[in-house]
Amino acid sequence: MNFWQKLNKNKPILALAPMAGVTDSAFRQICKHYGADVVYTEMVSADGLYYGSKKTMELLKLSKKEKPIVVQLFGKRPETFIKAASVCQAAGFDGIDINFGCPAKKVVAHGGGVTLMRDLNRCRQIIEAVLSGTSLPVSVKIRAGIDDVTAVDFISNIKDLPIAALMVHGRYFKNPFSGPVDRDMIKRAKREFGGIVLANGGIASPEAAKEMLDKTGVDGLGLARGLYGQPWLFKQIKDYLKTDQYKTVGPIEIKKVILRHAKLALATKNSHGLVELRKHLLWYVAGWSEAKKLRSELVQVETLAAIEQILNRIS
Repeated sequence: MNFWQKLNKNKPILALAPMAGVTDSAFRQICKHYGADVVYTEMVSADGLYYGSKKTMELLKLSKKEKPIVVQLFGKRPETFIKAASVCQAAGFDGIDINFGCPAKKVVAHGGGVTLMRDLNRCRQIIEAVLSGTSLPVSVKIRAGIDDVTAVDFISNIKDLPIAALMVHGRYFKNPFSGPVDRDMIKRAKREFGGIVLANGGIASPEAAKEMLDKTGVDGLGLARGLYGQPWLFKQIKDYLKTDQYKTVGPIEIKKVILRHAKLALATKNSHGLVELRKHLLWYVAGWSEAKKLRSELVQVETLAAIEQILNRIS
């Protein structure tokens, strides 16, 4: 029994979905602290691993505290995925995910991400390549659709393969991050796939999480942008699903989270980690009084002491 099957015994599964530049080790550990059942890495280039890129290899660093953890691979050449999968297994990951859903310009410009859904045969070849390069459970992330190809079309082409789990973002390529989420397509995808399916997109509150689960019948949720500035959303969702109630998080608790996050960023990436943390700091203080002034200071922080000094001034 793989870890996905174990998690599914106590569903819904709440996952930290992959986000480039966001889901690094520090943030993954924060999300695990608040109840994430499984976490995904940032997108990792299969080509980069194939050629032994030092920068790409850096993305494979993980802590045992993050387990179970899934590494997400992106690319377009099936032959590079075989070696990439082998490298990821050796690095200590619990699962490997394949990205067929990213709409980022720099990814789709090179024929990767969601644009691969236009070529279902290539998608199948990539999945088969990963399966041949690892004994770890392999999962896939897709979108509701692109052009005239839907998530259901994709699934019907690959559902005979031993795929452990599927995450479906409910928006289409033409409106990748805004607009309505097609919950009916997610529901249809779950029915077509039959196995473990996680819904993704537009989940920024416990109420939205429950509505997604109720209307799609999926086995879990992949939380992404809805976590910006509120990684405690995992705990709130779990509490809400059990008791119909959840606690809001005030400034005192948020300041503790910021410091915890900052210390993890420093420990995992040294001073560069604090530079990358800046965007998180802006999300954490969004809506606070004097937020504008805080933002202008937080985007310049370079030390833990500087962050502590700013937070100590806030009542």
